[in-house]
Amino acid sequence: MASETRSARLAVLIDADNVSARIAEGLFEDIAKIGEASVRRIYGDFSGTRLKSWADILPRHAIIPHHNVANTPGKNATDIALVIDAMDLLHSGRFDGFCLVSSDSDFTRLASRIREHGTDVYGFGERKTPESFRQACLRFIYTENLLPAAPDRDPTPETQPLPPQPKDSIPILRRAITLLDEEDGWVGLSAVGSQLGKLAPDFDPRTYGHAKLSDLVKKTGVFEVELPKGKGMRIRPKKSPKQKSAAKK
Repeated sequence: MASETRSARLAVLIDADNVSARIAEGLFEDIAKIGEASVRRIYGDFSGTRLKSWADILPRHAIIPHHNVANTPGKNATDIALVIDAMDLLHSGRFDGFCLVSSDSDFTRLASRIREHGTDVYGFGERKTPESFRQACLRFIYTENLLPAAPDRDPTPETQPLPPQPKDSIPILRRAITLLDEEDGWVGLSAVGSQLGKLAPDFDPRTYGHAKLSDLVKKTGVFEVELPKGKGMRIRPKKSPKQKSAAKK
């Protein structure tokens, strides 16, 4: 674990074949909240034009490219190179955590192995990322939440699935509150946030359109919110009319 005198030292390993370069800015902003990106490596076949968008921004973020050509059709040299480097870095003992940037479930075992070693793993990938990889990470951040804000557009076409709405977060929020089990029903918002991380590594208020957990909770409309003087925010589920009536008796 990192000492209190320095930030967590992180190794950032990016699967260029599987991730859009558009997330780069948001990616490193999010990683900076976790710790220091001491190693920044990206893996892919940079000989053609397919990864030009990544090649153009590598210097801006001090990312070191690792060029890998698939010598045999059907074999992913990029994945193998990333895994080998990850294990070398892990056994160096110099890092407090790894950031694996990919939506590929092939990295599930790598994430599990690193965590078995007692080292944290933060995954970054699209919402389509298989659950196995998401659950293998201490925390998983959807790259859709890292994209730059898009200009106003026409309403989402009917053929496009709607993004998750605040109401979709209600079940997991209720579950987190229930597990904290306070007698009066009130629980600290910070404790809820910690519990959510344990329940669902991929939980992120931004997925539901809000930057902060407090804003998301308020938007759902089903939780009471209070801010005691000198203390952090507390929340609890609103009582139904039947529950209120029973409480008065």
